[in-house]
Amino acid sequence: MIIDCHGHYTTTPAAHQSFRDAQLAHLADPSLPAPARAEISDEEIRASIEENQLKMLLERGTDLMILSPKASAMAHHVDSPEIAREWASSSNDLVHRVVQMFPENFAAVCQLPQTPDGSLQDSIDELRRCVEELGFVGCNLNPDPSGGFWTSRPLTDEYWFPLYEVLVELDVPAMIHVSGSCNDNFHTLGAHYLNADTTAFMQLIEGDLFARFPSLRFVIPHGGGAVPYHWGRFRGLADRLKRPDLGEHLMNNVFFDTCVYHQPGVELLTKVVDLENVLFASEMLGAVPRAKDPDTGHFWDDTKRYVDALGLSDAQSHRIFEANVRRVYPRLDAQLSARGR
Repeated sequence: MIIDCHGHYTTTPAAHQSFRDAQLAHLADPSLPAPARAEISDEEIRASIEENQLKMLLERGTDLMILSPKASAMAHHVDSPEIAREWASSSNDLVHRVVQMFPENFAAVCQLPQTPDGSLQDSIDELRRCVEELGFVGCNLNPDPSGGFWTSRPLTDEYWFPLYEVLVELDVPAMIHVSGSCNDNFHTLGAHYLNADTTAFMQLIEGDLFARFPSLRFVIPHGGGAVPYHWGRFRGLADRLKRPDLGEHLMNNVFFDTCVYHQPGVELLTKVVDLENVLFASEMLGAVPRAKDPDTGHFWDDTKRYVDALGLSDAQSHRIFEANVRRVYPRLDAQLSARGR
């Protein structure tokens, strides 16, 4: 089967965004009433998915997508733990409802209620709720809750260790995924996302995180940012910093997806990075418009087409499209195996 490890519920019914707007209005003016969650019907959710993510999945020949809340709307820079908890919980509950309605086509990854330099206990509690009670298979972890100002400590800092301990205990990976940029110097999709991917990888080079957490797994999306393109630079920096070879130091624990929206980029990714570390994904519906590349006539985020054109063997294609995803997300593998898939 073909599994897309990176999708977002960007098409939530309008009432969900109205709830968010009311949350922020209440935060700005506490005299306004605290809003209740939006009442959203199954029919509204079904319509929001059937004409969007599900339709495009089926048209492109993908069997299942790992779905999470809209990344740019996580908005961890809003420094209110109470609002962060409620926003993450409500967003995750909507994703859960999608999975319940379409269990053959979607699995769930959760948003965490992070705040800038805030306690991670709320994130741990929401992770446990989503994984242990709702059957989620992973989470998105924001290394920069400040929204483009990078006030948080590096991913190798002990600040993050309590969360890592729970990720290891639950045996779920974290996708390193920032949210919207509050810094006008960094466009959210074109700069901030890719900066974060690259920055996270460099932080991991500088530390010894996986010596302490040997089974911790990170997925770095968007093709790894600048990492594959500058692989020689990172190898050289690792040598300069007296770090081990990247294969030994990081690549048993770090994986890249295929959200690179042109053929040469996917070719570079799979030439530089071992195929065992590449997971199929499209980030659909996400960064690029729902439009076609005028040079090819195909949708920008139809990333399956790029992988198909690599000329891989059946065994190599199987690794990227299915086997690697099931290995990195063992709870997904268990769910699929239980259903005979």
